[in-house]
Amino acid sequence: MKMTHPHTFHIPVLGVAFSVDAPVKVAKYGISSVISLVDDGLLEHLRRHYSERYGWSFDPISDREDDARARRITAYLNLIKRIVEQDFAAIRNGSFDHGSDTSTYFTMLPDDSPLKQRYLAMQAEPDDTQRARLQEELRASMTPGSIDVNIMTKVDKANRTRSGELLPTEYNDAHAALRGFANSNLDSSVVLSAGMNPRLYSYCSQFADFFPDADGHLKKRITIKVSDFRSAMIQGKFMAKKGIWISEYRIESGLNCGGHAFATDGYLLGPILEEFHTRRDELLDEQRNLFFAAMQTRGININPGDMAIDVTVQGGVGTKKEHDFLLRRYAVSSVGWGSPFLLVPEVMNVDDETLEKLRTATSEDLYLSEVSPLGVPFNNLRGNSKDIEKQQLIDAGKPGSACVKKYLTFNTEFSDKPICTASITYLKKKLADLREHHLEHTQEYRDAAAAATQKECLCEGLTISVLKIKDIAPAKLSKAVSVCPGPNLAYYSRISTLREMVDHIYGRLNLMTDPSRPYMFIKELQLYIDYYQRLLEKNVDELQGRVDNLQNKARTLLQAFHDNLLDGIEYYRGMIPEIREESEHMLDRMYSELELLEGRLLELSPFTRPEARLEPVS
Repeated sequence: MKMTHPHTFHIPVLGVAFSVDAPVKVAKYGISSVISLVDDGLLEHLRRHYSERYGWSFDPISDREDDARARRITAYLNLIKRIVEQDFAAIRNGSFDHGSDTSTYFTMLPDDSPLKQRYLAMQAEPDDTQRARLQEELRASMTPGSIDVNIMTKVDKANRTRSGELLPTEYNDAHAALRGFANSNLDSSVVLSAGMNPRLYSYCSQFADFFPDADGHLKKRITIKVSDFRSAMIQGKFMAKKGIWISEYRIESGLNCGGHAFATDGYLLGPILEEFHTRRDELLDEQRNLFFAAMQTRGININPGDMAIDVTVQGGVGTKKEHDFLLRRYAVSSVGWGSPFLLVPEVMNVDDETLEKLRTATSEDLYLSEVSPLGVPFNNLRGNSKDIEKQQLIDAGKPGSACVKKYLTFNTEFSDKPICTASITYLKKKLADLREHHLEHTQEYRDAAAAATQKECLCEGLTISVLKIKDIAPAKLSKAVSVCPGPNLAYYSRISTLREMVDHIYGRLNLMTDPSRPYMFIKELQLYIDYYQRLLEKNVDELQGRVDNLQNKARTLLQAFHDNLLDGIEYYRGMIPEIREESEHMLDRMYSELELLEGRLLELSPFTRPEARLEPVS
């Protein structure tokens, strides 16, 4: 069951709505992409939109109906599958004339693709009969891209009846989203991200499509987004014991990515990939042994050879040379290209105002913020319209947003019923509480108030762009846009087409507009050292011994972070000669940048290896 998609890249989920209908734009060309299932209300608006566009009947599913969230998700995914199948059939049966969609399918493939080589041979074939035969063989070899979905496992809010009674766990947001996917007609993967949710993972075993058929085929497959090998081993074994196979481990850079940033404890992408590469068979064997035991318990007989694992990677890749190195050196099945696609309006739902801000954004404009109500660092764009709206409300003495969608209502600081930390309700209570404990005009109060009011409504901000583009105007929603590009976008400034971006990925065109861009591994190291500096500043009291009860814990964690970064630098120093895709000039530059970054880390840190120094942070 190895990945057999015609392309060597995929488009990860981008925000809630930027890639919510990406399969409609790219799957017909064999390109896989990922849909977020956070907002079922948004999916219902889009289902109406596309039903009207294709002239199909639309039966609305009211949010007052039983199991509305899961049923809306199922209906939307079935609609997307129907569109993709129709459009793909048109391409498969189309002409091979120059410039046709059928020819575009093949010309966008990587140049070393066997399928593309057969296409080129067909073009060069002088005999009409032979050419017609080759064309039919090509048609039979075409496959659409996968329509994959994403569920953030921790965004699993419990829900209540209209009378206020708590509903069973299977009606939680993530559980309902999983059910919506499981009940759909899709033959694809769900990407589970944001950490392990044992109850949700166990819930997978309730659906037949997650189990192999007589041929070992899984109609519904599971991809786990992970940040290290240990996490993959733990999650894979947990699922295998329940008879659920993990088909893919998707490794994402902790900081050199878009959206929420789940930083590791200083573990860098290169060493993480190395461990997966050297221990993949161990992971496969552990998972297989537990899985087959579970299958025997269920009375299901399968061939061990049918069960395989794909490893993919994403986060900060920006050139064909980096792309090819990841495929060759670490044997990954696919490389994710995310943030650069935000400059491809043909694929992503980005309104004109936000698109222009993204196009002109510099490294200073793209930063790791604390705006997310989840309490997880969030990649942000300075000056986006949501930030501007938020500041206007603060200046007017009315901070916070009306909590309409309630997907991020997890805080119980001031009430038994969870609320969102970006909401008007929460901020009124929080600021009142701060005034009770601090003089309102002191610096301590101002700092605490600023930290509280920086949270913003991502439920609306990350969905409104697609509604603006498609001229859908739901009542009560703010029109301000949040956006979450990764740091890599700073090196692109050209709005491009799908064909141009694919040509860039495969080295047939260069869309990189900043030649000073560091190699992806070096950039991630820079980001981690910046992050480490923030951790040192945040824990300065503990490090200087002013808070005794936390001192040892803080020092231990920061020491480990420091040591892991140094281990990563040493790994890169030894690995650089293996990057034969790059020029000698680039390799020399990487050595120099490693030296500078190592010097910066040692200058910043209160630690030496292997023991921590006793003197405080300067």
